[in-house]
Amino acid sequence: MKIGLFFGTFNPIHVGHMIIANYMAEFSDLDEVWFVITPLSPFKQKKSLLDNIHRLAIANIAVENYPKLKTSDIEFKLPQPNYTVNSLIHLEEKYPNHQFCLIMGEDNLKGFHKWKNYESILENYELYVYPRISNGETESDLLKHPKIHRVNAPIVQISSTFIRKGIKDKKDISTMLPADVWKYVDEMNFYK
Repeated sequence: MKIGLFFGTFNPIHVGHMIIANYMAEFSDLDEVWFVITPLSPFKQKKSLLDNIHRLAIANIAVENYPKLKTSDIEFKLPQPNYTVNSLIHLEEKYPNHQFCLIMGEDNLKGFHKWKNYESILENYELYVYPRISNGETESDLLKHPKIHRVNAPIVQISSTFIRKGIKDKKDISTMLPADVWKYVDEMNFYK
């Protein structure tokens, strides 16, 4: 089975994440897409993160009705900060019959050369890159790499940061989250 791994803090998961993941599951050669919930990204501050268990619960609610979308808490069990290369090794050990690939936005590809052991990742895994509106050019050698596949997924300009700020500012952002996710976030008074 070919699994696309969509890494992120998903703080919270929103319709943009769902659109990209479902597009990858339905319109590429991936069999499933797993949201890998990250406890702490080496590039993010921890102070604004909901507890791991809540972000996982929100993601589980979001994928409930999508058989090709799953969640993974594998990074909760790994040393922090988490590095993708370590997570990939652990996933391969746990699921030896699966072929894992990375899903990332084109904006993340620009900084991919800063990732720990990025050469090893590129040597051993395919990358599925979806378009993002961002500043600057993506390194041309990376785009030409045979293991990098540009996928013409919809461009969705919604961010978790925007959603958190909207909730804090008492704006109605309910359409930007899956309905059951919005209900849970609202009932739990998250991000207020």
